[in-house]
Amino acid sequence: MAKGKTVFFCKECGNESSKWVGKCPACGQWNSMVEEVVQKKSAPAGWSRDSGKEKAAPIKISEVEAGAQPRFIFSDDELNLVLGGGLVPGSVVLLGGEPGIGKSTLLLQVALKSQGNCLYITGEESAEQVKLRAERIGIGENGCLILTETNLENILKSVSSAKPDFLVIDSIQTLYTEDLEATPGSISQIRECAGKLIRFAKEENIPVFLVGHITKDGSIAGPKILEHMVDTVLQFEGDRNYNFRILRTHKNRFGSTQEMGIYEMTGSGLRGVKNPSEIFLSERDEQIPGIAVAAALEGIRPIVLETQALVSSAVYGTPQRSATGFDLRRLNMLLAVLEKRCGFRLGAQDVFVNIAGGIRIEDPAMDLALVSAIMGSYQSMTLPPKCVFAGEIGLSGEIRAIQRVEQRISEADKLGFEDIVVSKYCRFPDYKGKIKIHTFSRVDEMFGWLFG
Repeated sequence: MAKGKTVFFCKECGNESSKWVGKCPACGQWNSMVEEVVQKKSAPAGWSRDSGKEKAAPIKISEVEAGAQPRFIFSDDELNLVLGGGLVPGSVVLLGGEPGIGKSTLLLQVALKSQGNCLYITGEESAEQVKLRAERIGIGENGCLILTETNLENILKSVSSAKPDFLVIDSIQTLYTEDLEATPGSISQIRECAGKLIRFAKEENIPVFLVGHITKDGSIAGPKILEHMVDTVLQFEGDRNYNFRILRTHKNRFGSTQEMGIYEMTGSGLRGVKNPSEIFLSERDEQIPGIAVAAALEGIRPIVLETQALVSSAVYGTPQRSATGFDLRRLNMLLAVLEKRCGFRLGAQDVFVNIAGGIRIEDPAMDLALVSAIMGSYQSMTLPPKCVFAGEIGLSGEIRAIQRVEQRISEADKLGFEDIVVSKYCRFPDYKGKIKIHTFSRVDEMFGWLFG
């Protein structure tokens, strides 16, 4: 028996080294090298991977014939939006998320309810277990096929004979190729299996969904090169205390990376949320200090949501700053602006901020609603009812213009709000709706209107 070869791989970039080093020479990460036993099987004499295939020759880019095959459109509008209008033929999509968040449920639901033929390959469950989930979701009348297999060579043979419209693999960490002696889930196996699947998808023009596990810090398990190799990287996230799930795009070669899909987990699977603004707004009979409504934007979709703030005296000496669903560093910057430019003494106050609904927003237009909620809680005063805020705050206390202000105003108007506060420098034509638009150039001017 041949002796196994010991190789060290970098968990971040997949760099290979014959000995352990503290710092990866390729990406510069410390303590990222892991040891694996790799033994490649020898190929028959005169055999190579490219045997019998024509060698590629360089041609002019103007002479390349672009394929006329359209995108594959699913019945799931949220997935189509995140993918940039549908699934591109021959593309490879990597879907990551925490255990139990609903990755397998989402892809099985897509496979069962799509109009085309799908081959669902699972290496984590038996066919009977997948059937139980499929009955709960609802088995459609399409040609969805299922295969329980972890050997990559057998999988590619089955795909070549079945010729599905798209392929789902759950998950990439369970696959192994016979070319390597390493165990499934190791860096070398993940990299080799992903490379073969990507090459197969491009040659056969079959789109592939890959489910990827994540590590304890939230990144997709395996080498970082895996995310570079695929065409699209999606992240499925959400709070277990809420029924809502967020599908975000971290990388997309064929569309925008700013889109977001929202789902609600129900007993019969995941349901796409058509109007997310209504689920992120709580209904109250009375106004409470520290509550403000913001008109945010995720990709091309406007979302009206609720921001909550609580300001209290610090009892432990050092004031606490806590933010849920919002960037903590930006919160500290906004508090510094309030103290330096507006004269409010918040240095001895605990400040807690929360975005209702368990969603995380990175839109700078959240600033105006956030400082309004903070000052409302600090002065124990309620804000005007049915009022929405949308604006970015600069370091000098000015209210900066934001993008797509017309869409934000229209969304707030449709939900029945009566007032909206935006920057004086926003450019938009005369709005014909019922909502009243208030414009200010500085934060202190807005506070004078809010609190008199």
